[in-house]
Amino acid sequence: MGALPWLLLFLTVFSTQFLVAILQESISLPLEIPPDEEVENIIWSSQGRLCVKGMNTTITVTDPHYQGRVSFLEPSYSLYISNVSWKDAGCYEAEVNMRTAQLSTTQLYNLRVYQRLLKPRITVNFEISGEGSCNISLTCFVEKGGMDVTYSWLSWGDSAGTAHEGPILRTSWRPGDSALSYTCRVSNPISNISSHPIPAGSFCADPGYPEKSSTVFCLLAKGLLLLLLLVILVVSLWVIRVYKMPRMRYLKRNRMRLRKRGKAGPSPA
Repeated sequence: MGALPWLLLFLTVFSTQFLVAILQESISLPLEIPPDEEVENIIWSSQGRLCVKGMNTTITVTDPHYQGRVSFLEPSYSLYISNVSWKDAGCYEAEVNMRTAQLSTTQLYNLRVYQRLLKPRITVNFEISGEGSCNISLTCFVEKGGMDVTYSWLSWGDSAGTAHEGPILRTSWRPGDSALSYTCRVSNPISNISSHPIPAGSFCADPGYPEKSSTVFCLLAKGLLLLLLLVILVVSLWVIRVYKMPRMRYLKRNRMRLRKRGKAGPSPA
């Protein structure tokens, strides 16, 4: 009688478990087996049979996509998948066949795969009106974001930070307003990351701000390049001089010897 409630529970089909995996990392699909039940084998499937594990046999992988990447965790026989790929996302089914009265049960999973997010990029568009006000549009974007990515903005100034939702933030600025900075945060179920603060008021106060920053950078790069060329030229001249000096001394000594021999020669009778 004590085992009957377990059997009644085990005969039912488990509700679907939603699991999240990280790209190129590992995931375990948990399997719950009552400790007092004797299991014959476990068949895992995902768009077709994936693998089979008998209690007294080794695991047999039937899908080449999972070859060398799946194993079972003792003692629950949960399915362990390593080096998760995008193709691993989808529905999984675990069919557990028990020796006791030839009973079986099924457990379902829905696996979603996500990638750790990269640092977001921000583009700035602004327009200065005739009244001196400046309309600013900030657009946040993250490469290879995938599904379920959310965007939010934080503005920082004299007061506490204010949050805005969505990838695009529209605001305005007037001369004399506080110099606000904006930060974009992107999130998905496994990670979140923020951008560098953007001082949006700088674009309006000085319309040449982006171009000037770029110009200063170009001038600095050119200056460093000229300095490097000058150093190379000085080092080259020094090397040439070092190698030429012994030869010049040798030629000078030879000239002096020839002169001495000319002066010491016999005079005609």
